[in-house]
Amino acid sequence: MEKKICSYETLFAVSGNLGEEDSKALIEKFVTLINDNASDVEVNEWGKRRFAYPINYVTEGYYVLVSYKSEPSFPLELDRVFGITEGVLRYMTTTKCEKAAKSEAVAEETVEANEAEA
Repeated sequence: MEKKICSYETLFAVSGNLGEEDSKALIEKFVTLINDNASDVEVNEWGKRRFAYPINYVTEGYYVLVSYKSEPSFPLELDRVFGITEGVLRYMTTTKCEKAAKSEAVAEETVEANEAEA
């Protein structure tokens, strides 16, 4: 059976109450985990930002956005690890460009059909 590879983006926020070394270690832990299980990894650290509202009495967090390609089972495991890790306040993983790829394929088929008719 063929392995399916999809593109994903994961955004997570680490508690601002952690020390700088602890935050960097936590971020490095997740970046390493993603590098070990995915390809085409791009890490974009947004830095420390103020939340719109307090989360568990914490008003600031350090944001990191990671883009990568992996099998569909890996983001589920990543979300599980985020959920059980102290210091991670929020996280979200989205599939990237899934619909765009389908619409491009349909557009190419339409162009080929129109050329065949002409």
